[in-house]
Order: sequence, then C-alpha cells, then structure tokens
Amino acid sequence: MKNSTIAAFLFLATLTGCSTMLPSGSTDTPSTFASFDAAREAAEKIVPFKTRTSELAALGFDPLGGRNVTLIPYPEITGRLAPYPGLPLKDLDPGVRKCIEAQASCKGFVFHFERQDRRREGNFWGDFFNIRRVTTVTGWWFDALVVESNGVVLFRSVGGQPRTDRVEKRINPLGPLQPAGESAGSVMLR
Repeated sequence: MKNSTIAAFLFLATLTGCSTMLPSGSTDTPSTFASFDAAREAAEKIVPFKTRTSELAALGFDPLGGRNVTLIPYPEITGRLAPYPGLPLKDLDPGVRKCIEAQASCKGFVFHFERQDRRREGNFWGDFFNIRRVTTVTGWWFDALVVESNGVVLFRSVGGQPRTDRVEKRINPLGPLQPAGESAGSVMLR
C-alpha cells in the first residue's frame, strides 16, 4: 500500500506541471477597500476640521468597531507629529498644533489595510527537497493616520505601497540536511 501511494504521487508529479504542485498563499487584512487607490480616495475625503469622527466609519475607517485599527495615545502622537521639541508651535500643521493644545483629549488612529499573494515558482523537486525555493510576492498595503479631538478630525496623513512586487529566493545546497547543519553550527558556537 505504501509503495502504491508513493508511485501514485510520483506519477502525478510527472504528469502535472511540477510548478502546479508548489504551495501558494495570501495575506488579506480585511477591509472595505479592494485596492490601494480605493483606500487613498476614501482617505482623501477625510477633511481636517470638517469631518466628524462619527463619519469615519461610512468612509471605511471605523475607529471603534473596525478591524486593523491601532489607537495611538497622545504622548505617542506628539512624538510622531512633532518629533523636534525645539520646533516652534506656529511652524506645525494647524491640526497638529490643535492636538498638542488639546493634550489628553487628542487621540489618533492608524488604519492598516493590506493584500499580499505569495506564489512559489520553479522546480517541484528542488522546492520539495528544500534545495531551492523561489517565492513571488505581489500585492499592496495602505496606512492612514487620523488624529481627532472632541469628535472632530484635526489631521490626516496617508502612506503605503501601491504595488508590492518582489521575489524571495532561498538556496540550501544541502537540501533537507541544511537545517541540521545550521543547528550543529549554532551548538558548536555556544
């Protein structure tokens, strides 16, 4: 029975394109946005001193019930937005200035949205025996920092990467024995 299972596996590996048997995966941070551009367009609708905190959820940025939201306390906000204590208050963005004046009643939210697809490429046997692994990573990520006080947005800043496209390569000349060699090396160095 064991030999027939191995034979069937080998037969399938040779029939199908070997790369179709390589693993793949994705990372999807749940959001209402399908793309970087959609998230950026929604963030641009947040207008400092006009948009109310209660309106953020309708724009896709829910500070209270949303996922992937980090609450930023006042001391950290000042560290992020006014990193140089010697900088005169008048030289800061008006929203940042108002936040510093509001002190503890000012808080910030960082919204993080991301989509990443990982696909292994190359030779099945090289990947299977951990000799050569090539992974293509594509996707995007988006961050928005929103600062508010007393129910009104004071400041908004966005960033991210509209297109992620990278290739990760790992070559292990010893194949499946490589981890054992690395473990032995670390033991010898202790």
